[in-house]
Amino acid sequence: MTKPIHGFSKLDKSEKINWLAKNYLNNDDSAISVLKQYWNTNDELQKLHDEFIENTVSNFYLPLGLAPNFRINGKYYVLPMAIEESSVVAAASKAAKFWDERGGFKASVLNTKKIGQVHFLFQGEFSRLDKLITKIKPKLREAVKPITRNMEKRGGGILDINLIDKTSELDNYYQLFVNFDTRDSMGANFINSCLEKFAEVLQEEAQQNPEFTAKEKELNVIMSILSNYVPECIVRAEVSCPVEDLSENEDMTGQEFAEKFIQAVKIAEIEPYRAVTHNKGVMNGIDAVVLATGNDFRAVEAGVHAYASRNGRYTSLTHAEIENGIFKFWMEIPLALGTVGGLTSLHPLVKLALDILQRPSANDLMKITAVAGLAQNFAALRSLTTTGIQQGHMKMHLMNILNQNQATDQEKEELVEFFTHHTITHSSVIEQLENLRS
Repeated sequence: MTKPIHGFSKLDKSEKINWLAKNYLNNDDSAISVLKQYWNTNDELQKLHDEFIENTVSNFYLPLGLAPNFRINGKYYVLPMAIEESSVVAAASKAAKFWDERGGFKASVLNTKKIGQVHFLFQGEFSRLDKLITKIKPKLREAVKPITRNMEKRGGGILDINLIDKTSELDNYYQLFVNFDTRDSMGANFINSCLEKFAEVLQEEAQQNPEFTAKEKELNVIMSILSNYVPECIVRAEVSCPVEDLSENEDMTGQEFAEKFIQAVKIAEIEPYRAVTHNKGVMNGIDAVVLATGNDFRAVEAGVHAYASRNGRYTSLTHAEIENGIFKFWMEIPLALGTVGGLTSLHPLVKLALDILQRPSANDLMKITAVAGLAQNFAALRSLTTTGIQQGHMKMHLMNILNQNQATDQEKEELVEFFTHHTITHSSVIEQLENLRS
């Protein structure tokens, strides 16, 4: 049995790999080679990557693709997308082309509030606590002036501070509920620094308040942290066109397509099992852009799925209707994104991705990212309600199957040609590959 290791973080990268190989990989030289082959040959760049996180042993690469022809509010964009799943970039590109011919996408930021909370316990009367909070609000703001000064110069800062009584749900539990505007920064470090200072001042003021009892003076801060649920940091993305313009072939009229498409959306609105997969399609587009631009896709995912459940049942993020002969497809979604700070100025590919997007503001990036999600969802629903999802997906997945089975370039060429005219399944690809080799 392998023993725990002490001082692992103090080993250099090669020592970490050697320990890993000895204790968990049976001293497999090929495993060591795999880790080292993904090191960057540029030593300075590799050092930068090593310092992003702790205990690094290698780099884990994802493909970076481009989805062109996105017309958003009349301006064309090429979307950088970092993702490993087959067909996502192709589907987004296809949706972009489809809607470019029908007026493009429209997007708008509805609001940009971000939220932080100081969670604390207080054993006393709410009215007495409320009186204290009202009294010390100016002190709270003054205490964070060194933190907020630069943000305020950019037009952001603390919007409001409110006391929330949660004692009906948990004994003695209260919150300082704080709204922030962090402008082009995602703002996590800024928000958390403000909250921790608020907590410090709150405890000091409670202890020094002559009107408080001994128990009330023992106000106990549990934690101070931003929330990744941002239901007031919302962006809307939408497309629309006359119903007859939806028709692309003789198999289905625009009206037939629209009605079937809308029913598919309505199913996702009322059926959670379908809604989860439906919204996963939205996040295929969103996560790919969020990753490429160095933002926190885990925070975005958590916030989006909480928003989809805000009315007590998990439901579709997107909606569709026909109104006066016009087909409309839209989504309102919470997205807290940044274009400054974090990896945006450190990771070379993140900087390049933002250059590709023409150096957007945080609001612009919210619009672009929401459009990517709407486009991806449209592409998925369009496939599901017409040809079926597997035809396009398996076509893109074909190369993965061939690579998994070490197909040569000649075998790939012949099988790509063969499956242009035949249905792709995993078993059929293996069968044809074996036929070629025999």
